[in-house]
Amino acid sequence: MPLPQRPASSWTQGLDFPSRLFETGSNDYELYEEDGEFVLNGEMPGFDPEDISVTWDDGVMNIAAERDDETRGRRQTYHRRFRFPKDIDDAAITAEYTNGVVEVRLPALEATTRGKTTPVEG
Repeated sequence: MPLPQRPASSWTQGLDFPSRLFETGSNDYELYEEDGEFVLNGEMPGFDPEDISVTWDDGVMNIAAERDDETRGRRQTYHRRFRFPKDIDDAAITAEYTNGVVEVRLPALEATTRGKTTPVEG
């Protein structure tokens, strides 16, 4: 089944990434890149900041939350996982929860050259 197409963002242009690399089947989040960092906004109404867990492990951001919804008599959960195509400064990741939206900022590290140069003899 082919992926739906959307215009590529600035960091996927010219690369062989699907334009919906982070799509999970839900539209409860927004992800974009600005000023050298990724910004991830997730709609999570009804949660308290202490209900939310934001973790980073080896290029993957995991956002999870769980709480008892007493008005409906059931447990409410939220879980999203995002893989990033650039190296992230994991010590500088920040998260803030305001008015039902969690905002996570992930500063991208400068690209480093990998490999080595081989002199050409002649």
